[in-house]
Amino acid sequence: MPKVVVANDHGAVELAQRLIEHLKERGYEVTYLGIDKIESVDYPDKAKEACQEYLKGGYEFGIVLCGTGIGISISANKIKGIRCSLLTDCYSAEMTKRHNNPNFIAFGGRVDYKDDPVKMLDSFIDAKFEGGRHQKRIDKMMALEG
Repeated sequence: MPKVVVANDHGAVELAQRLIEHLKERGYEVTYLGIDKIESVDYPDKAKEACQEYLKGGYEFGIVLCGTGIGISISANKIKGIRCSLLTDCYSAEMTKRHNNPNFIAFGGRVDYKDDPVKMLDSFIDAKFEGGRHQKRIDKMMALEG
């Protein structure tokens, strides 16, 4: 059974639960490190926790969520070995998988998306990494970590 790690702050409680439910329906095992209440937590802490768990191994990918998805995706991208893409629609979800092959994706719980985030998640999961010239670019991208 494929595994996914999910973490959210107080700005994305409902969306995190929707995505987790959908992942389980698709046959994923979910390690949930988020909060299920509206009590304030700091999104950099949730990003760090999720990324550290992912880096232990055994996960297909991770999902991080905050109010906009911006802060938590920036935080995740500060962690060595993590490539997190902030999804905006089904097209960006598919293309980031095909070209960037991120190991994390991010959503904003307070964002009014034009596409349903569950469909965006499906677009990401169902897309296949194309490799080739894209792998060369990913290697360059990851070399920027220094």
